[in-house]
Amino acid sequence: MIRLNKMTDYAVVMLSHLAVDVDRVVTATELARGSALPLPSVSKLMKQLSRAGILTSQRGASGGYRLGRAPKDISIADIVTILEGPIALTACIEGADTSCNAIPQCSLSGHWNQVNHAIQVALDSVSLADLLNANHAQPPKNLISKIKSQNHHTDKKHISMIGRPS
Repeated sequence: MIRLNKMTDYAVVMLSHLAVDVDRVVTATELARGSALPLPSVSKLMKQLSRAGILTSQRGASGGYRLGRAPKDISIADIVTILEGPIALTACIEGADTSCNAIPQCSLSGHWNQVNHAIQVALDSVSLADLLNANHAQPPKNLISKIKSQNHHTDKKHISMIGRPS
């Protein structure tokens, strides 16, 4: 099973609350109360997301945080990568720093890149705005062809990490 960690899930919930009113500045306390998330986690995530440019902070008596970009410009891949690092199902993708002793004998070593790339493309194709859109029950119609097309092109290139040609 592939599952995001709890903090990444919290971040998506928080960002969705902020995306409803993009111009509103919200404190960590207000966001924790409004999203029913623990205040320490909200505070920590707001700092991380602010450092990454997803949120902007405003100091002062009426300070707080708000989205740094439009919800349509924040992909789920952006959020996952900020909080969990590069998207990779296994540690044995090409270019990864791994201590697996089986890599020299493993016939699959480096071949997970295609799967990792497909997941990267899928997560890149879903924005925060898409998650808020109640009519977006199905993935974008062109997603499968986009994944196939990009995998076809990347088969001919050396990939060191998901979606990052070397």
